[in-house]
Amino acid sequence: MPIPRLIIGNKNYSSWSLRPWLVMKQTGILFEELRIALYTNSAKQEILRHSPSGKVPALEDGELVIWDSLAICEYLAECHPGKGLWPEDPTARSIARSISAEMHSGFANLRSNMSMNCRGSFPGKGRTPGVVAEIERVTSIWNECRRRFDAGGPMLFGRFTIADAMYAPIVLRFITYAVETDPVATAYVRTIAALPAVQEWCDSARAEPESIPQFEKYS
Repeated sequence: MPIPRLIIGNKNYSSWSLRPWLVMKQTGILFEELRIALYTNSAKQEILRHSPSGKVPALEDGELVIWDSLAICEYLAECHPGKGLWPEDPTARSIARSISAEMHSGFANLRSNMSMNCRGSFPGKGRTPGVVAEIERVTSIWNECRRRFDAGGPMLFGRFTIADAMYAPIVLRFITYAVETDPVATAYVRTIAALPAVQEWCDSARAEPESIPQFEKYS
């Protein structure tokens, strides 16, 4: 039986691609990877061969195609119940899903003004009032999760879950833009950044040849 294939965009810029990729890498779910360079003349047509939305990521599993980051993660949780991709405790699981959905649908200011750029370094850039408010919201989520669910490890719910994958691109943004955070949030940033899978992603991002101007506005 063929293993699933994950279609992703540029690792330096595609935060949505990172999320399901990290879930699979971190938990040892086997998959093939197909990277399509974004914003080229042929990118849209290439992506449409795999994703009906014309966007990445998409997961191909046999004849099934799933084309949304959080939906892919939910599918993986259903297919691999032994991986513990959501917390086992119902209260923790409900909160993990809530903060994952909040990340999925919100934080537009952070996305617009502090786009993911793994190989960039832009200290202090992008700090609009809306961004500052969203940084405060992110760090409050991290603090509350660590306060309530710190048993069993240094992740948001102790051990690694989908919630950590959803917030991993924010961790990388905080590093790129040198966001100062409280001690709890700082420790969490260091924990995620130290994951071998995250380091592998960033190493590949730095080796990519493409530069997309709209994501390099502070260069």
